[in-house]
Amino acid sequence: MKTVKHILERKSSVIHAVSQNTSVLEALQMMMEKNISALLIMENDMLVGIFTERDYARKIILHGKSSKDTPIHLVMTHNPRTITTDERIENCMELMTNNHFRHLPVLENDNVIGIISIGDIVKHIIEDQKQTIDQLQSYISS
Repeated sequence: MKTVKHILERKSSVIHAVSQNTSVLEALQMMMEKNISALLIMENDMLVGIFTERDYARKIILHGKSSKDTPIHLVMTHNPRTITTDERIENCMELMTNNHFRHLPVLENDNVIGIISIGDIVKHIIEDQKQTIDQLQSYISS
């Protein structure tokens, strides 16, 4: 079975993070610049939360809060669910689907080493299935 390690091997190892006191507006600007939909919230190299586009929509816009004046710690998801590189991809998909979230920070020895999204999982599964189909077609042709 394939694991999160297989996904991370194909992704950039850059981790995008901000501190708890960053304004929501600054976080959104970073997300736009990096073309990402989630940011990790870190303090002293420790993961304390995650902020996503969904958090923005549900906790800022719908409540009439100001992105400029609201620190991210007031609207982030505290203590997000995390995984390790040994987690099976199927388990991650099930976890994300059942809990209605789209991002999972990956930790190794309590250190953040990456983040995977549901898009990363879908992409990996499609590539894996394509490889299986190619092998089957090769087998049938020979």
